[in-house]
Amino acid sequence: MVVSMRRIIEKSFLTGLCSMLASLALSFCIVPLLGGQVVGAGLFMTIFCPLAISIPASAFHFAQSERIRRAEAATKEVLQQLADAYEALRLQSRTDGLTGVLTRGAFMEELEGMSGRGVAGVLLFLDLDHFKMINDRHGHATGDEALRLTGRILSRYQRQSDVAGRLGGEEFGLFQSGLTFEDMHTRCEEIRAEIAAVVLHAASGSRVQISASIGACHCPPGFDPSERLKAADENLYQAKSLGRNRVVA
Repeated sequence: MVVSMRRIIEKSFLTGLCSMLASLALSFCIVPLLGGQVVGAGLFMTIFCPLAISIPASAFHFAQSERIRRAEAATKEVLQQLADAYEALRLQSRTDGLTGVLTRGAFMEELEGMSGRGVAGVLLFLDLDHFKMINDRHGHATGDEALRLTGRILSRYQRQSDVAGRLGGEEFGLFQSGLTFEDMHTRCEEIRAEIAAVVLHAASGSRVQISASIGACHCPPGFDPSERLKAADENLYQAKSLGRNRVVA
């Protein structure tokens, strides 16, 4: 603030000096042509008037300009903060707070976008086995940890062009672009095995092992997300019917 005020004063006096010099130059050029002389009171007024008028006027102008500049800077900062807050809220609304993956709505939006861009890939529909029993026997904290770790595993398989989401309860989805039909079963087995290797420790001290059933289907370019999710769900149902902790693709 002090620096700004000093700069305003310096600029105002510089403007006054320039005005005075311009006034002197005009007076000594024009007055002699009219048959007069720039002396005495005339010289005094030629020097004094520009200083008396331009310095206060310039100071007021520069002060107002500085206030406007500071206001614009403050407004820009506030707008940036609002934009950052909006983006944080937007991401928060699209992300499941427990697992860190997308919500169902955001996941389906991303699938729509993939389909619209002609992306092909593999869609996995995953369900944690006996999840209600884990909650009932070992508490919701253990169940939440199972969900959290499952989300973390799926996130590790999520490349830049892939999406993972929690579709509801203990159900998850994962879309991986570029995988062929032949790669699909191998990738599903990798994920199933990694989840099956998880061992949780309940508050009672008991060890809790989890597993997942996975239904998967291939998604050609321009696929219908709802139809493909339904197909993956049907395969998931078969996987659970066959004994759980297995893949049907």
